[in-house]
Amino acid sequence: MGSTLKHLLLLLLVLIRHVDSAAIVKSLPGLEGRLPFELETGYIGIGEEEDIQLFYYFIKSENNPKEDPLLLWLDGGPGCSSLGGLLFENGPVALKSAVYNGSNPSLFSTTYSWTKMANIIYLDQPVGSGFSYSRTPIGKSSDTSEVKRIHEFLQKWLSKHPQFFSNPFYVTGDSYSGMIVPALVQEISKGNYICCKHLINLQGYVLGNPITYAEHEKNYRIPFSHGMSLISDELYESLKRNCKGNYENVDPRNTKCVRLVEEYHKCTDKINTQHILIPDCDKKGHGITSPDCYYYLYFLIECWANNERVREALHVTKGTKGQWQRCNWTIPYDNNIISSVPYHMDNSINGYRSLIYSGDHDITMPFQATQAWIKSLNYSIVDDWRPWMINDQIAGYTRTYSNKMTFATVKGGGHTAEYLPNESSIMFQRWISGQPL
Repeated sequence: MGSTLKHLLLLLLVLIRHVDSAAIVKSLPGLEGRLPFELETGYIGIGEEEDIQLFYYFIKSENNPKEDPLLLWLDGGPGCSSLGGLLFENGPVALKSAVYNGSNPSLFSTTYSWTKMANIIYLDQPVGSGFSYSRTPIGKSSDTSEVKRIHEFLQKWLSKHPQFFSNPFYVTGDSYSGMIVPALVQEISKGNYICCKHLINLQGYVLGNPITYAEHEKNYRIPFSHGMSLISDELYESLKRNCKGNYENVDPRNTKCVRLVEEYHKCTDKINTQHILIPDCDKKGHGITSPDCYYYLYFLIECWANNERVREALHVTKGTKGQWQRCNWTIPYDNNIISSVPYHMDNSINGYRSLIYSGDHDITMPFQATQAWIKSLNYSIVDDWRPWMINDQIAGYTRTYSNKMTFATVKGGGHTAEYLPNESSIMFQRWISGQPL
């Protein structure tokens, strides 16, 4: 009898270990009343032992969840929580910028949520970001291992939500996810050819200010700075002449170029690299804890996500996470995809449509750098450079290529959609429904 009981207990432990939790969230601290949208949070176990537990937020489309597209949203970093995307960029609620008084920060309903026309899974990856955690110590994450884990996450998530298998599926994200998304699209595409697995109805992908080939792209910061009048014509001409377009890894023997690059830095180092028009208070003395700073919201999101009531509402498993950080920069990580251009090429050949957009005031990933790798794919233009409009005003510029890739600038935008969420949402809405921008 004793051994039978032992076996039952062991079986129970194994079952408990492999149960993926998912819970419906009816209300959130900081927002009055019930949520005006459907939110589910939970964990999906990754690997044979499921030691890695990836946390997600799933919001159903507010339009027609049965037929609307299903998006996977990945934040950048690597190591930034997708809660940032949800609360700052394209979710149905956002944080109110109000002076923190020790109580829970407030939320408000947005008008620009992408969930007005799509179902969205916001995923905390790699493990260690957001509320994702591992039961055992794990080694280094890497671009390629993340791609495999996210693919596994998707298959498991869809097998638990089979009603979404037939919805058109898109991978979306910005910044560093520019390294992950194209490779993930290829991985899903290949996975769809393997026998006996459910097909993911992959249609394409969306990327904002994506890092694609960092080593080359950083060289575009100088032409961008010149175009924005941050450096003089003379300095720019001298830089071009003496550095021959390579401003990042300068040969120390090229002393002229070294000196000119130093001049460039003197002109630009105090500029906010995410959005050149916004004060760089993040690095200044009073930092992001001053309510006058644009990035005060980054302080508020950490106050919100570290509140016990919030964690209970989100069904975060107790004891799995210490301090929640918007971006966890301490995750051991190997950036082993040097360039995602070959993946873009492969996805083009396979006929997936894509929207690549650039906030045109971002110096971290200048729009010229993005245009350059798109041109390198060598597809012909089918809809040439033209303004796209909102209420008779120019909201940016766009161009479409024969590989079903649309490039668009967001006029006055920064490194992520958070700077102009309304314009970004209208752009996305038009593109996802197949209209010209």
